[in-house]
Amino acid sequence: MAFEYNIPNLDIDDIDKRILEMLHENSRISYTDLGKEIGLSRVAVQARINNLIEKGIIEKFTTVINPTKIGMHVSVFFNVEVEPQYLEEVAQKLAEEHAVTSLYHMTGPSKLHMHGIFKNNQEMEKFLTKKLYPMRGVVSVDCQILIKRYKSRMGMKL
Repeated sequence: MAFEYNIPNLDIDDIDKRILEMLHENSRISYTDLGKEIGLSRVAVQARINNLIEKGIIEKFTTVINPTKIGMHVSVFFNVEVEPQYLEEVAQKLAEEHAVTSLYHMTGPSKLHMHGIFKNNQEMEKFLTKKLYPMRGVVSVDCQILIKRYKSRMGMKL
């Protein structure tokens, strides 16, 4: 039996949930096609999607790029220990780095967890030695190279 995630009542009904599921599968689906699948008019679908956007339930529509198809073959997760007084400064600098795809402040007073994508191991090493290690406040870095991806968040499924 599969685990079913029950989202709290956020003023969305089963139709909104179905719209979100379909958009998650294909965010380029037209309002007309979505309406045909759900049994609503194009105008009703558009109104519901606009409402979901206004409520902040839909944050944005985006494109997911396959990194290996553009020559980015090394996917790495980093755990970065930072002196507490430098946490915000380090986080801001890392957030500006092109290679960093996600960055989180984790439990503990000064731990950052981030993901980065690089062309190759040499590019990753250069990022570590020229950018990350020399940052003021960085105490330690632990990194793990991704071997195989089984599932990626890419937006929450309902």
